[in-house]
Amino acid sequence: MIKLHTGSIPPWTWSFLAAIVVFVLTFLVSGRGGTQTITLAFTIAPYLVLVGLGQMLVMSAGPGNIDVSVAKVFSLGGLLSIAVGEVTGSWVLGLGAAVGAGLAMASISVVAILYVRIPPIVATLATSLITSAISLTLAKGFQGSADPLLKDFLSWAPFGIPAFAVVVGLFTILVSIVLKWTTWGSQMLAFGQARRAAEYAGVNAKKVIVFVYLTCGVLASLAGALRASFSAPNVELGNDYLLDSIAVVVIGGTLMTGGRAVPAGVWGGALFFILLDGLLNLIGWSFAGQNVLKGFLVLAVLFLASGAPLLARRPAPSSPSPNKNEQDDRAKETA
Repeated sequence: MIKLHTGSIPPWTWSFLAAIVVFVLTFLVSGRGGTQTITLAFTIAPYLVLVGLGQMLVMSAGPGNIDVSVAKVFSLGGLLSIAVGEVTGSWVLGLGAAVGAGLAMASISVVAILYVRIPPIVATLATSLITSAISLTLAKGFQGSADPLLKDFLSWAPFGIPAFAVVVGLFTILVSIVLKWTTWGSQMLAFGQARRAAEYAGVNAKKVIVFVYLTCGVLASLAGALRASFSAPNVELGNDYLLDSIAVVVIGGTLMTGGRAVPAGVWGGALFFILLDGLLNLIGWSFAGQNVLKGFLVLAVLFLASGAPLLARRPAPSSPSPNKNEQDDRAKETA
């Protein structure tokens, strides 16, 4: 007999397989060298990975936890870092200012969630509106350019491997170690799985919420500062990072219901989206057509990531049990 069952495949597998499929299609359509495509993907993906890692921590803290302010915090981080760097002449102070802005904006969300008892999506939406107003004010008459040293580093790709991607890759490994091998990581995931039980076990709910939202804000603003240094600051710089940051996290295997975080999967999801955007632009699809195709592909990857049915043989029963008639006959003979 053949029986369907769910295979024990790592949750990040399908996002990387999807990225590989899109890469092969891009190579077949363009006919150009694959090395250039891979280098470009790994040059752009780290910014989305940083935002995605922050979103992943928030979503792993349990149902309803999501940060919709990351896009505007991303843009504010870019504008503020360039402005401060231009005034002080130090890109380090510029990045520090962006991190401070991320902490400040995330603190607004934390206060609203913990003390005003506003649902996270509403609290972070309010933070997004406040951040957007600050960005628009800062952008009026804005003039400034990125530090050449920082820009050169972000563009540096020895042997075709972007140095910044290596740095973000090491940071992703660090996040994985913290989640898997530290007490704090275990407590945070336990809190996401069952909040009430985790609180009874001694997990401090406020500390978990504060940590995940502040970390998400810092990573979003830092990613925005680095992205602005790589290209150019703009109030709309982070617009594409809201939905994409959520999608890459879910595609990568992190549960939206909380309790499971997959940092490696964020990389797979980010590469999938970056390569997919390049393929669709290469084909020349309309914006509406791109969104439709993206939607179907994301659903397909989510289906596989949730545990696609795999064929396997069902083991034969050790001994057949007698049917009801045979049991009745034996009972009569005994009587």
